[in-house]
Amino acid sequence: MKKILFYGAILLSSIWACTQVPISGRNQLLLVSDDEMNAMSFTSYKQFLDTNKVVPANTQQAAMVKRVGDRIAKAAQSYFEKNNAPDYLKSYQWQTELVQSNQVNAWCMPGGKMVVYTGILPITVNETGLAVVMGHEVSHAIAKHGSERMSQGMVAQGLLTAGQVGLGIAMQNKPSATKNLWNTVFNVAAPTGAQLGMLAFGRNQESEADHLGLIFMAMAGYNPQEAVSFWGRMAAQSGGAKASGLMSFLSTHPSDEKRIEDIKRLMPEALQYYNTSSKK
Repeated sequence: MKKILFYGAILLSSIWACTQVPISGRNQLLLVSDDEMNAMSFTSYKQFLDTNKVVPANTQQAAMVKRVGDRIAKAAQSYFEKNNAPDYLKSYQWQTELVQSNQVNAWCMPGGKMVVYTGILPITVNETGLAVVMGHEVSHAIAKHGSERMSQGMVAQGLLTAGQVGLGIAMQNKPSATKNLWNTVFNVAAPTGAQLGMLAFGRNQESEADHLGLIFMAMAGYNPQEAVSFWGRMAAQSGGAKASGLMSFLSTHPSDEKRIEDIKRLMPEALQYYNTSSKK
């Protein structure tokens, strides 16, 4: 009987905390606030930057990474302003850094804290290819996929008692288990955080990030058709993933024919945004 009451209360909390992902409209469970997620995210991000080699901002590659990040962040803000949600990103503190590493990877933490590894630049090839990657990663943060994963994990591991919501409450109830869950979701390797990055997302979340990413890069003035070329290059090199350093990226970003087909299907919508942005 107690279990029934507990899960009933969790269900009621879930209904109360159910929101919709922008653009895709998918319902998602969020039991943690942006403020809670961002506080932990910003701390983890700073620790990562303090323990890794950040490429100086005055270099050509770092300047390009920052330029793309700024344009996509501005485009995302413009999208929400045009859709009567100007405060949706109010808690985001955008920051993009290029980090020296052979890893073929990039990621964006909750609240807009992003890292691009130098190892992915040979595959992005140009600034528009980089916008494909960064648009995708930023979209994970905007769609609050990390918060969704934390919420699902907190319910699954019983970190909240009946009727409770919130990361802070979970930390009070079971601080060690909650911290371990955070480290699992965001793959924070103690003590340096050298492996910081998102745990593999589900197919729905990956598809959403592709969809939102196309829209935001298009609004930022980057041709979304480059996404087909980029994922084609990833697919072509996936056979040599271990040798080329692609494994870390492909583990969370499946590159296959289905993904490219889906991107082509979404392209007409993205091109409408691109054509509008190019006329400004």
